[in-house]
Amino acid sequence: MPIDPKVALGAALPTQEFAWTPSDVQLYHLGLGAGARWTDPGELRYLDDREPQVLPTFATVAHTLRVTDPPKVSFPGVEIDLAKVVHASQEIVTHRPIPPSGKATGTGRISEIWDKGSAAVIVQETTVTGSDGDPLWTARSSIFAKGEGGFGGERGPSTKSELPDRAPDFDVNTPTLPQQALLYRLCGDRNPLHSDPQFARAAGFPNPILHGLCTYGLVCKTATDTVLNSDAARVTGFRGRFAGVLYPGETIRSRIWLDNNELTIVATVVERENAPVLGDVKLTFTA
Repeated sequence: MPIDPKVALGAALPTQEFAWTPSDVQLYHLGLGAGARWTDPGELRYLDDREPQVLPTFATVAHTLRVTDPPKVSFPGVEIDLAKVVHASQEIVTHRPIPPSGKATGTGRISEIWDKGSAAVIVQETTVTGSDGDPLWTARSSIFAKGEGGFGGERGPSTKSELPDRAPDFDVNTPTLPQQALLYRLCGDRNPLHSDPQFARAAGFPNPILHGLCTYGLVCKTATDTVLNSDAARVTGFRGRFAGVLYPGETIRSRIWLDNNELTIVATVVERENAPVLGDVKLTFTA
């Protein structure tokens, strides 16, 4: 049985020790399309050689930057074929601005397992602490494993939220590059679903798709640039549910609602009649 909830639920994940440099931060931001406005001072803050500002979504790749092998879905009580898995949701909460270089330790556990009948949802929670002993960020991510449900577990809560009943305060289009996935994969996600046409077609897609975490980072950057004057240090949290796929070269439309120190965002694909790509998105920030 690929999932044994009695073993998996609450199981500790291997401790991770990792480090990053300003060049790593620059690479991540370039993977999100930073530098398109190559003379804009706010844009160039993402690409400074010594002290680049750091988007909180960098937390999703900081521990994988040196990884060159495809990921494995192998945890205590969980063994699943990578081709059956898609990213379901991601949340980052920063406890302080992420520095442009540093060393950190991540400790995590499998916090939830939900039985959706035809599929399973597995939730991981990781706390990352800097070399000074103080917390840097907390990450929660979930994966959707097709064909792995039916083990008799609870179905889990619904996380869908309602959009404000008014026009968005901002409506922004963000283009992606045809080579966006090939560039972003240098941040450590070498899943062939994003680079190998044959693998992608075997998984049910006509072509390789963009990494969900790349879309996640792109939307966070778009909101930060549009509403927060490109000041990444003001972002304290960002979460979203992966609602559909984006193909490299397509355009993301972000509709953004501002309410006090919180943004509600929905992201769709312009070229496919605004098909959903990222939903239930919340960005929190300091005044």
